[in-house]
Amino acid sequence: MSENESRPLVVGVDGSAAARAALEWAVQDARRRGCRVDAVSAWHPDYGFVIGAASAEIVMSMSPDAMRAAAQAGLDKAVEGFEGVEIRPILVEADPRTALTEASKDAELLVVGNRGHSTIVEALLGSVSSYCVHHASCPVVVIREPKTEQQDERPVVDVAVPLTPGPLL
Repeated sequence: MSENESRPLVVGVDGSAAARAALEWAVQDARRRGCRVDAVSAWHPDYGFVIGAASAEIVMSMSPDAMRAAAQAGLDKAVEGFEGVEIRPILVEADPRTALTEASKDAELLVVGNRGHSTIVEALLGSVSSYCVHHASCPVVVIREPKTEQQDERPVVDVAVPLTPGPLL
């Protein structure tokens, strides 16, 4: 990349509300900076656990070509409708952490969403945003998942949970 060419803002896109908020933030910042946005979406074959017989439709939807096509369709849908800034959709077959940290090497800024999972979920699955903060080659902005009305109206329940189940007789 030449010195006269501006470096892009890289944003992670995965279809979540947090990723959408991160993309919107990145587009606004790119307009201010006068640079493009590289919207990076990572996919990889993840077959999980298939127990029992599966229909032909399910098996076909698990093919790498079908997964790639679904990921591309999701990425294309995520980046449509933005004006005033160049958005380059980039689909990568890789772990999201690896894809985003690699993309950060030539970026001005990396923007990622954070879904706010519990500590247990993040310990088991890992946090892409946390990994990016620690391993990216450029500054990282983490955008929290926007609160919905349903989240705001959730009643607060203050119930004391017993530490033991009680007598088992």
